[in-house]
Amino acid sequence: MSQRPQRVLTGITTSGTPHLGNYVGAVRPAIAASRAPNTESFYFLADLHSLIKAQDPVRTQRSTLEIAATWLAAGLDPAKVWFYRQSDVPETTELMWLLTCVAGKGILNRAHAYKAAVDRNRADGEDDDAAVTAGLFMYPVLMAADILIFNADRVPVGRDQIQHIEMARDFAQRFNHVYGRDWFNLPEAAIDDNVATLPGLDGRKMSKSYDNTIPLFVPQAQLKKLVFSILTDSKMPGEAKSTDGSALFQLYQAFATPDETAGFAAAFSEGIGWGDAKQQLFDVVEREIAPMRERYEALIAKPGDIEDTLRDGGQRLRERYAIPLLRELRDAVGLRDLGKVAVATGDTADIAPAVRPLAVFKQYREPDGKFYFKLVDGERVLLQSHAFDVPRDAGQTIARLRNGELALADAPASPGEGVEATTVQAALDALAAADAEKAAS
Repeated sequence: MSQRPQRVLTGITTSGTPHLGNYVGAVRPAIAASRAPNTESFYFLADLHSLIKAQDPVRTQRSTLEIAATWLAAGLDPAKVWFYRQSDVPETTELMWLLTCVAGKGILNRAHAYKAAVDRNRADGEDDDAAVTAGLFMYPVLMAADILIFNADRVPVGRDQIQHIEMARDFAQRFNHVYGRDWFNLPEAAIDDNVATLPGLDGRKMSKSYDNTIPLFVPQAQLKKLVFSILTDSKMPGEAKSTDGSALFQLYQAFATPDETAGFAAAFSEGIGWGDAKQQLFDVVEREIAPMRERYEALIAKPGDIEDTLRDGGQRLRERYAIPLLRELRDAVGLRDLGKVAVATGDTADIAPAVRPLAVFKQYREPDGKFYFKLVDGERVLLQSHAFDVPRDAGQTIARLRNGELALADAPASPGEGVEATTVQAALDALAAADAEKAAS
């Protein structure tokens, strides 16, 4: 069987008005990544997540429209990627409940957003959970469902979101263990440390919270006015200017070619006037934004077309992936057709014996910075790995053990305390058999 393409899933926040920083730091690189070969890309508008903070229905609707139009105008092609609205795939919330029933509350207690809310309440002398909604508390489970329902392999996130990917992995492992099969593969966080962060009008990071943004699709005249309002120093024309820490230069660099950037740097050292520099910045930004602005305005003028695009993406995804998966998961957890229970002639039902859950591999990182894995059967550790410098080596060793390429005696790992090698091998054989059955189906 040929290996399926790598699945990459990106969640898109549906709040606020997109600005240049959003475009350069998130939209532009994500759309470029969508064109990568051997990749199946999923892009969803996280409208259910937005309800945690926003309870204004009109604003929620308008923001969803604007964000969808932004991504389409910027070049996302619904014919080549999955582009859908989170709420159009109701199986996601059903999966959320199945995951909720195996998710540990202790793990959710440690979620960054929830802990931050508790810390604020304590600092204010309030009850720990004052004004904390269940939606905020359960956010990581919904995010896990977003990822696992399509068995995504990679999820591009910022470093502040790594914890949520780790939680998704944990919930997937728990479900797999409880219900005796690898229903979910374990997603990996995709971190890009080179993501561009643009300065705003005042030189600080461009952010709505600082009120220093340049909206992405403002009219040309307003864009020029905003560019000319960017904070600069008091150096006069003819005085050399430094590019280090210059918001003007950083913005220019994000939109210009390398040759143009080199020329702009030379102009700084030669004493270009701030007015001329701002005009050059406006020119390179407008060159890239103008065609998108035209497409955006055309899209916004026909909201029904955007609605059709999103609904079509959601419906096709449901039919191809979500509905079949949830049908299997309902059967796995016992939500089955009662008419198919075989009843014995005596007083008891002829119920098949429960299938013993398979052992589960778990990867983790210790405080020493090294990476490890272990094979566990419930709370019992069957196999404990040695240390690895990088997580990929640990993952590859697990894969080789599972498919029989690596003999247990040669593995960089040791049986758990009181565990015989034959017991470990039996667990590995059971996993291999389950993998073969899954591949065949």
